[in-house]
Amino acid sequence: MTPLHLKIPATSANLGPGFDALGLAMALYLDVHATECTQTAIEATGCNADLVSSLEHNLILDTYRDLAPAGPALHLRIKNEIPLGMGCGSSAAALLAGVLLANHFGALNLSNEQVCFEASRREGHPDNVAAAFYGGLTVSAMQQGSVIAATITPPPWNLILALPAASLATEKARALLPPTYSRADVVQNIQATALLVAAFALHRPDLLAAATLDRIHQPYRSEACALLPLLAPLAGHHGVFSVTLSGAGPSVLLIVDPNRPVAPLNGAIRSAAIQSQLEILHTTMGHRAAITYK
Repeated sequence: MTPLHLKIPATSANLGPGFDALGLAMALYLDVHATECTQTAIEATGCNADLVSSLEHNLILDTYRDLAPAGPALHLRIKNEIPLGMGCGSSAAALLAGVLLANHFGALNLSNEQVCFEASRREGHPDNVAAAFYGGLTVSAMQQGSVIAATITPPPWNLILALPAASLATEKARALLPPTYSRADVVQNIQATALLVAAFALHRPDLLAAATLDRIHQPYRSEACALLPLLAPLAGHHGVFSVTLSGAGPSVLLIVDPNRPVAPLNGAIRSAAIQSQLEILHTTMGHRAAITYK
């Protein structure tokens, strides 16, 4: 069959208050080139290449085999720029890749909407998957067996990811959340989420400080994501518009003024973090998943 080339962006979900509803594509990519072969093999470079190249417990392969059990063996050449277990949408990108591989090599004839739903169903929530598939800032909801999504073309703001040394499993991060919330907490998050969508749609960075306040997940995850309370005071300084967990953490996402110099920002982040092994990645808003046949 025709080879398949996929380029799927990293994503940062929630952005503070938009729990399980908002996702932002970032210009860090899972790049997969797949060809039919006689024996499955993976060549991987980039971030966490040893895990990405494993044939066992591989989310891309497991998803492909589950959806297309009669599909051919594949040779995958993967370049990965998405850190694993850091709240940057690595599992959503892998699930999307697996579904798209199955759709092509298994001749499933799924529509774009069905591809997005299948990956979201496996993820358990649509925010990362929808943002990776459609790009930009994507608002999404799972209703009646489908994913409803709308995308806003993002403003020209820059992004900084601060990554601690240790990863955090999404399941563990979700286990930290309470089963119920007060009306006051829910109302505050609804208000902030509405402001956040307006900030992106209207290119209003002045709204971001108020729009990223959260009472649903960040207060409960701060103990396991110690970087967040250390970096949160940077909002409003050094050109930093907002500071939130990236997804479920432990990484922290800073939305920053593209006109501010990089070096002072890096210094301010390292000084506030007090972590010698902190990794800092500079990136921008990402494009939608690219699917080509070549």
